[in-house]
Amino acid sequence: MKSKVYFTRAITPEKVCEAYHRLGVTLPGRVAVKLHSGEQGNQNYITPEFWKPMIDEIGGTVCETNTAYGDASGGVRDHTDSHLKLIDEHGWSKYFAFDLMDAEGEDHIWPIPGGKVLKENHVPNHLTNYDSMLVLAHFKGHPMGGFGGAIKQLAIGCASAKGKALIHSAGLTDDRFECWDKHASKTVFPEAMADAASSIYRHFEGRIGFVSVMKNLSVDCDCCAVAEDPCMADIGILSSLDPVALDQACMDLVMASDDPGREHFMHRVNSRNGIHTIEAAAELGFGSREYELIEF
Repeated sequence: MKSKVYFTRAITPEKVCEAYHRLGVTLPGRVAVKLHSGEQGNQNYITPEFWKPMIDEIGGTVCETNTAYGDASGGVRDHTDSHLKLIDEHGWSKYFAFDLMDAEGEDHIWPIPGGKVLKENHVPNHLTNYDSMLVLAHFKGHPMGGFGGAIKQLAIGCASAKGKALIHSAGLTDDRFECWDKHASKTVFPEAMADAASSIYRHFEGRIGFVSVMKNLSVDCDCCAVAEDPCMADIGILSSLDPVALDQACMDLVMASDDPGREHFMHRVNSRNGIHTIEAAAELGFGSREYELIEF
């Protein structure tokens, strides 16, 4: 059977909740809500006010991790103290329980049986405190991966700083400074992301759901302190239990658009070999590129 992907063109907090309900699941126990909280100076990230009804409904804890990029990027999310300060400034801690999952304790090291590139994933200490996960992804472009969506949130988003370095370097180093000099190729980096994502998905399998919002469609990620403004009009909200089908559906909606900004967006995706992340994830077997799009 094809994976089900639910889609609405209306973009409201209430429609996020409806998209989640379409999945027909109740996430058990303590729920980690994985999202992107936005870099300092970024104008495109999705705000806590938008996500609030959804997070309130499930009583989840908003979860983030420290980044691997250095101070030269202009970002502040690579150090716990400055990251937590930004979390307060962006309003997340005002509304929600918040967990910077690698702020303390040693990483967990999870094996990746059958990984294309990586043999192990380094994940933050607090990740194992959660029984289930809801991934609230902002689908948009990305300077290195071509695009960011559900798979990227599972991969880079759920890795510790050391784990991120391993993904970026395809396993050559867990040093967050060295990894940029040893960065993987445009073929291998997407495969490393797929490997890491597979370990997170399989840990929560049967207890994980995904909602992606296609708005503020910049070619840059929410991790960019200086990001391009959106180049396309907003498209809608999608949800699925299958992160591969979800990212493929988002990509297909961009490619099918007649928006004049589509070519700029897709140039970013294709110049970074971004679709190979979806291809690799499907080959690893934790999702399918074949899906049924159900509009509501």
